[in-house]
Amino acid sequence: MLLAGCTPAQPFQAGPPSQSPTAGSPPAETLPAESPTESPPSVTPPPSPYFAQPAPHPAPGGPASGGIAHIVVIVQENKAASQIMGASEAGYFNKLAAEFSVAANYRAITHPSLPNYLALTSGTSAGITSDCKPNSCTADVRSIADEITQSGRTWKMYAEGMPAPCTAHDSRRYAVKHNPFMYYPAVTGNKASCSDHVVPYSRLGQDLQSPSTLPDYSFISPDMCNDTHDCPIGTGDDWLSREVPKILGSPAFTTQNSLLVLTWDEGSKEDNRVATVFAGPAARKGFTSNAAYSHYSLLHTIEDVWGLSPLTDDVRKAPLMGELLNH
Repeated sequence: MLLAGCTPAQPFQAGPPSQSPTAGSPPAETLPAESPTESPPSVTPPPSPYFAQPAPHPAPGGPASGGIAHIVVIVQENKAASQIMGASEAGYFNKLAAEFSVAANYRAITHPSLPNYLALTSGTSAGITSDCKPNSCTADVRSIADEITQSGRTWKMYAEGMPAPCTAHDSRRYAVKHNPFMYYPAVTGNKASCSDHVVPYSRLGQDLQSPSTLPDYSFISPDMCNDTHDCPIGTGDDWLSREVPKILGSPAFTTQNSLLVLTWDEGSKEDNRVATVFAGPAARKGFTSNAAYSHYSLLHTIEDVWGLSPLTDDVRKAPLMGELLNH
């Protein structure tokens, strides 16, 4: 619901954030559907610089927006928010951040990379604490791929540098640890299906040609250079400046209400905050949120948008990011 009195965008504030009082608050969609006239009890947050003005619409933890046709998630590598936000070498990213919505207090779940990718796509690290390879560890859990398939929607994983569909080993600048779907037996168990869904990034250009060919859910991992893992921030930003406009300019984004999410897998040991932006027609414009969000919040928000059940309790408890969406 669009509430009156929405606050204007707040500038990104550098420095360590204070804990948001809304983190862990129960999502609004758990209210009984049969009592539409009943309002949830109001909660007054404790004093905080993030709540110096009235809460934006909808309040953090509130329901997300339905009617989103496509969701594209791009994950970059190993940079804290403090290295990206406002940095001259991340000029394109900061241009997107200024135009659309920024989650300025968004955190990764853990270290190293792989558990974060699993958290983003299944709501759990599945007990994995390293960047192990699929031939030595698997995540035998339900993932967003299962949910999307069962809902009748479509999905694809686009991995830059992957030499062939459903490749489960490293190859030059392709790192399988950045391809979480290769760790889910439900995906890899059917080789033909895996080859249809887990594909090289080079396939995206063709899929962007029409809304019917772009999957409802797309997860993109650039290669080890373009994701800022092995190369400078500027290299990754140049890649974004070339590739993101192709997505935002595609028919799925110019003729439908679609969402692009750009984030990093993890930050530093000292600060696991990562820069995160919602862009595209489904994103609210010129807005900065200081609410405490995480990879679990992003997964919860995607599920909420499409009426899917939270995969885990950690996801269920994570506040929704509906305030970053265009209502």
